[in-house]
Amino acid sequence: MDIQKEINNTSGFINLEFLAKQVVEGFISGMHKSPFHGFSAEFAEHKVYNNGESTKHIDWKLFAKTDRLYTKRYEEETNLRCHIIIDNSSSMHYPKVKEHSITSLNKISFSVLASACLMQILKKQRDAIGLSIYSDGYDFYAPEKGSERHHQMLLDQLNKTLLKPKQSKTTETYKFLHQIAEKIHRRSLIFLFTDMFQASTSPDSLFEALRHLKYNKHDVILFHTYDSKKELHFDFDNTPKKFIDIETGEYINAYAANLKENYEKEITSFFNNLQLKCGQYGIKYVAADIHKNFNTILTTYIAERQKFAG
Repeated sequence: MDIQKEINNTSGFINLEFLAKQVVEGFISGMHKSPFHGFSAEFAEHKVYNNGESTKHIDWKLFAKTDRLYTKRYEEETNLRCHIIIDNSSSMHYPKVKEHSITSLNKISFSVLASACLMQILKKQRDAIGLSIYSDGYDFYAPEKGSERHHQMLLDQLNKTLLKPKQSKTTETYKFLHQIAEKIHRRSLIFLFTDMFQASTSPDSLFEALRHLKYNKHDVILFHTYDSKKELHFDFDNTPKKFIDIETGEYINAYAANLKENYEKEITSFFNNLQLKCGQYGIKYVAADIHKNFNTILTTYIAERQKFAG
């Protein structure tokens, strides 16, 4: 099957579910030992089927042998609650891409596809998943649920996020993290996808909000999403360019070579301080380079889930 042909369906929406399945299956097959060993929902026993119950877990093979209806009962149908948070401000839509695909990602499409992959694994584990998306406002919120209908609704919302790029939208992440923290009451794994570029926000305000997310014993993982080529290594050819802040519209005209040394010094300090602050506040920091595959995202999920369950 040609993955590239299947990425976009006829409606123009990215086929996130198909692509997420491909990524997750490839990841699992590449592991010498299944990452699901030891923490999947385990079959416990059969029980007699009662009229009116869901037919989802009827054991039809046993019915063929006994002519009686039994259902499989599982230990901990929902083992985990997970909430994904996506920063949808204008800076997350950098760099511009003609179309979103596995070979053409910007920060928002990387975050969306990574989220769809996490949702695919959570679905396999019968875990509950919630989603929050914010920009200059609280764009979307859905509480943690584990149904197929809920899963499809979240995929649809992720698609819409890609199809409607935010134009000149700044964000104050800390405001929305406080709001989200107030909504999540039961202990959960919380994944935050953001480039950490905020509109005049003091670092203390942002990390106080992250600490608020940890309230009620939540585990918080920050996926720091960035374009390593442009945003970290300032990889531009040395011709006159207009460097534009896509959230405020402010710009400067300059040669890249004249800015590169000071820029790399400042951005390296910025990254290092983020990691240091996350360590101080008990936040798991994960570098999420859009030019790399999703293995780091999925490996982090598996490791954090095992710690969470323990």
